[in-house]
Amino acid sequence: MRFLNFLHPDGTTRLGVLKDGGLIDLSVKGFPTSLDALLKTGPTLMDVLKADWPNLSPNAALEGLHWLPPILNPSKAIAVGLNYVDHAAESPYKDPPKYPVLFHRFPSSWVGHGQPIIRPKVSPEFDYEGEIAVIIGKEGRHIAKADALSHVAGYSLFNDGSIRDYQFKSTQWMIGKNFDASASFGPWMVTADELPMGAVGLQLKTRLNGQVVQDANTRDMIFDVATLVSICSEIFALQPGDVIISGTPAGVGFARKPPLFMKHGDTVSVEVPEIGLLSNPVADEK
Repeated sequence: MRFLNFLHPDGTTRLGVLKDGGLIDLSVKGFPTSLDALLKTGPTLMDVLKADWPNLSPNAALEGLHWLPPILNPSKAIAVGLNYVDHAAESPYKDPPKYPVLFHRFPSSWVGHGQPIIRPKVSPEFDYEGEIAVIIGKEGRHIAKADALSHVAGYSLFNDGSIRDYQFKSTQWMIGKNFDASASFGPWMVTADELPMGAVGLQLKTRLNGQVVQDANTRDMIFDVATLVSICSEIFALQPGDVIISGTPAGVGFARKPPLFMKHGDTVSVEVPEIGLLSNPVADEK
């Protein structure tokens, strides 16, 4: 199944699911108004949805939809740095990490599919990073790697937009990774049962104005999804709706010669065919 959050014309947030090329507005059928809320209810409502699935038909239009991020307000959104060997090699750090490089990403820093991502006034160094986002569906602490994938509800796409000169002002990356509306997330969450275990073997491509700038396979991640879930759960209890942004491959703009940064009027997209396409225009901060 493919779940999404969207903004209804009446200004309310709605939960939808795709079926037969159309959209079912689940919020008018007694379900919660967001995927965040649905995941927090546990398996009961998901079981209800699966049981009633043959009787459900699209009742809303996809055309002109105002897409919201599939997760709106997680208790934690943890991003992973340098999680592909080739990306580590093109970075200032060169060597692949022996332990995951983790940092936080605030919900205020991301927008949904189709919405503008914003290049801030203070920097021209606005870089793209195509990634797969892992969405937690079941609470857990000290999760064994062997059990980790059972805690994953599904997967989405993420563009971890980075303000490079701010990222490298210190050894901590937080400021360069959390400018308002500098990243995007979506367009939906694909449930884990529709993808290979751990999302292994998926081809990820990032395009800037139609040109492929990143092209890699998830089998090349240094720390796979199960490892990331297990390690994160050593630090804190993972909650339904938490997000792990799993890292980007080589090809980022700052490592190119000359550097390639996003600018006003550009279009950037992240695609994994089995998950979908996340596309956003780039706009300057007003």
